[in-house]
Amino acid sequence: MSTDRSCRPPFRIGYSRVRTNLPGSRYANATTMRAWMIDADGTGERELASDLIRTPGTWTQFVGWSPDGRTAIIGCGWESEENGRWEEEHGEFRFTAEHVLYDTHFLDLATGRLTNLTAVHRVSFYNTGVFFWPGDPTRLGFQAMIGAEMHPFSMNLDGTGKRDLSGGAAGFAYGYGASPDGARISYHRDYQVYIADADGSNAQHIDTGNPFNFCPSWSPDGEWLVFLSGEHYDCHPYLVRADGSGLRKLADRNGWRGVVPIFDIFDHHGGSSDVPVWSRDGRWVYYTAMGEATVGESVELMRVSLEGKVEQLTRTRAGSLNYHPNPSPDGEWVLFGSNRTGVRQLDVARPDGADQRPITDLGTGWAAMWGHWRPVPG
Repeated sequence: MSTDRSCRPPFRIGYSRVRTNLPGSRYANATTMRAWMIDADGTGERELASDLIRTPGTWTQFVGWSPDGRTAIIGCGWESEENGRWEEEHGEFRFTAEHVLYDTHFLDLATGRLTNLTAVHRVSFYNTGVFFWPGDPTRLGFQAMIGAEMHPFSMNLDGTGKRDLSGGAAGFAYGYGASPDGARISYHRDYQVYIADADGSNAQHIDTGNPFNFCPSWSPDGEWLVFLSGEHYDCHPYLVRADGSGLRKLADRNGWRGVVPIFDIFDHHGGSSDVPVWSRDGRWVYYTAMGEATVGESVELMRVSLEGKVEQLTRTRAGSLNYHPNPSPDGEWVLFGSNRTGVRQLDVARPDGADQRPITDLGTGWAAMWGHWRPVPG
């Protein structure tokens, strides 16, 4: 692997490393997950927040960065072995406070100090998706399980002042984020997309006529949202203006079901959703689809302009799977997952797909997943 930094992105990357082929169950593999950080030249790997792994059944996950890059956002989960067996036997998740705990911690990279924000004035035993609120350095967003439902919440930077933004609406809300100016939020609830004011009021349903609508994402200028819409396992990138107008299908995934297998053993959950993301300049949407020349044989990295021009960015061997695209902060690179070598690694390429190369170099039975660019050069 080359270590020439002159042709590598000048950023660090946080990601999650996990075993994929331990015999027995999903639980045996999932609980090996750990948060890691690496330089984009493939050097400087180190595990983060290892102090959180104190009891069996605990794992960590890298989930994001602060805007200044000084703080890593680390998810920490725990599940009892008993619950893992139950889920395996029944083929479904079971979330109970007795058997499951998921909190989100801030890790100060300079000092190593960990702060469990979702445990402050706790509202739930299962808290995910923490993000820094755009335009308001004192505010955070996150999702919390209330009863059997997920609700969008906000909280202060120190974890106090938690507020449910669901407006009392029933349902399972996910894919929650704020507009670039912080004035509005979006999410999907029971697989229908909604846009609302920052306090959760004036929620507007984006009616596509499709039963499955997933993970809306704001464009960099706040004028558009992209999301998946269609049937479950047959959905495609759609575009809509922030006021709910201009709804249209942007691209087709050519039969790609959009779920990335994480493990090499049977997984009742199926895998990780593969969703479209914006380029940093807002001119393109990156997504994955069956390759044009190898339909049914490989899943490739694609991008589509707002006018509908589609470009295939990777061309990998039959059986390959490329997934989870993420443009670099300077817009000069795209980070994504790829199993083109037979192991799930993190790769980078130029915005047009040129100069594809691996960052991680894990052995058989491991996976590098869910890469996050540090916002500032490292």
